[in-house]
Amino acid sequence: MANDEVGGPLSHASNRVIRRFAVPERHRAFWIVMWLLVVAGEVAALAPFVTGPEPVEPVQFVFRLVGGSFAACGLIAWRRRPDSYSGRWMTATGFAFFAAPLLAQLDSPIAQTAAYLLPDVWLVFFVPLLLTFLTGGRLRTRTDRVLLGAIIFELAVLAPLYLTVTDLPDNVLLISPDPPLSDVVDRIQRAWFMIITVATAVVIAIRWKVSSGPRRRAMLPSIAGALCLLFFTALLLVDLLAATRSQVLLWIAVCSMFAVPTAFLAGLMRSRLARGGLADLFGRLPTMPPEQLQAALARVLGDPGLIIAFPRTDGRSYVDTDGRSVVLPAAGADKSVTRVETDGLAVAALIYDRSLDDDPELVEAVGGAVTVALENRRLHAEALDRLAELQSSRERIIAASDAERRRIERNLHDGAQQRLVTLALQLSMLQRQIRDDPEDAEQLAGAASEELAASLAELRELARGIHPAVLDQGLGDALEALALRSGVPATLMNELTTRLPEPVEFAAYFVASEALTNVAKHAAATHVFIRVAAAPDMAVIEISDDGIGGASITLGSGLRGLADRVEALGGRLTIASTPGAGTTVAARMPLQPKVADTGITR
Repeated sequence: MANDEVGGPLSHASNRVIRRFAVPERHRAFWIVMWLLVVAGEVAALAPFVTGPEPVEPVQFVFRLVGGSFAACGLIAWRRRPDSYSGRWMTATGFAFFAAPLLAQLDSPIAQTAAYLLPDVWLVFFVPLLLTFLTGGRLRTRTDRVLLGAIIFELAVLAPLYLTVTDLPDNVLLISPDPPLSDVVDRIQRAWFMIITVATAVVIAIRWKVSSGPRRRAMLPSIAGALCLLFFTALLLVDLLAATRSQVLLWIAVCSMFAVPTAFLAGLMRSRLARGGLADLFGRLPTMPPEQLQAALARVLGDPGLIIAFPRTDGRSYVDTDGRSVVLPAAGADKSVTRVETDGLAVAALIYDRSLDDDPELVEAVGGAVTVALENRRLHAEALDRLAELQSSRERIIAASDAERRRIERNLHDGAQQRLVTLALQLSMLQRQIRDDPEDAEQLAGAASEELAASLAELRELARGIHPAVLDQGLGDALEALALRSGVPATLMNELTTRLPEPVEFAAYFVASEALTNVAKHAAATHVFIRVAAAPDMAVIEISDDGIGGASITLGSGLRGLADRVEALGGRLTIASTPGAGTTVAARMPLQPKVADTGITR
């Protein structure tokens, strides 16, 4: 191609990244140096328009500004997506625009010859940039490599061949001037570039046609670059058919190249707008069901095919928000998948258009939104379960309290009350017979004394079940009394150094009492161990036996009632009971218990 061509037939485009890989982060000084090189290259390329002795065509001024726009936008893309080669392709394209103008300013035959060779070197980086926009700047297909090879063939073979027969100032490659042959080689160069540009535009058009809506939007810089190539193709075609170059087409082709960096900046703006929409969405996440969340995210991302899939219980298959089975896309498909995990457990999978991979931060933000929404739903469900359990526990406590009151009433009626009535009758008879029949009165007095003693014993036993008097001496003494009365030999390990809050002592005592009763009735144990201790903020009581095991909180009302009592204080009752390996009942209660308002006076 002749040296008067404005850097060659075409020019290019911007890009964004596709898939994030682990890459080292470059030091700030690297970016400062790169920006300084861009500024220096632009200033040096434009210097001839200010200091040059000979006038330079205005279109050349615009062409060199194009190089600066590519280099600047390329650095932005490179830093924003360091895992992608697209930013590097764009930066290299910008610097390649400066190569021939800078070399042409040097007073050296070799530099002048290099300037003749390199006006179209920017195509080596521009065409791969367009073709690999959605693959992270990586050449993935044979077509991509063939087109790049065709450009290198022109620069390495046809351009030097042209210089060997063309008489240009300071041309060190000139062998023998041959104007007819020079014209033939120049026409071959132009035709060769037309084939490359048209083929590149066709490949991009085919990929755009088969792409989804989001991928088409992401390919905007590639489409802009393909249009630039077609304008240069038209310019080359006119060059071949006419003797003079069309200045109108030249200006259109050169100015159209600004569309590529502009398209890149539009992509950046669209990404930021999507983040803004996502930020607005966060305020509605706590009350948004999955199907509404999916529709909202699809609108924000511009991907109507976005799917939020949830794992089945088997952990290997997924369903969508409507319960339909979903197959996760395989590697290399048009869809990508990102798994959303909470505490290492997969809770959902995002299936979205692969074009969104060029903005991994946005995908991560969407995953975060899904995590927040699902976590809020989980917490809400747990709160409802907790409320239901609290209501159920309150009902059980009230029922147990009513049953206890009826038991006390029945025991008083059938026991102590009847004995006291009998005692009253005996005293009345004693009063009538004490003078008439002293001996009979003496027997009545003895019987009344026995009846009174039995009544006192029953009342003490009944009072012990209501509030053990031994607790007034502390939990340790009360547990020691329980251990002494236990039907199974018991050992107490008291690690307490201070008194516990009264509600905690009361609950711990009844846990131990009920557990020891169960051991005596059901465990067939030979020994039982009682341990009580207090940490800085938690009291613990454990009752372990060496019996047959198999106990469960669901098998009887006694342990369930203990669990309710402990949970009412904000604690937790656990039972470890493997058949044949004994049973351990443990209660852990905060030392500042949150007593539930059950409406019952303790």
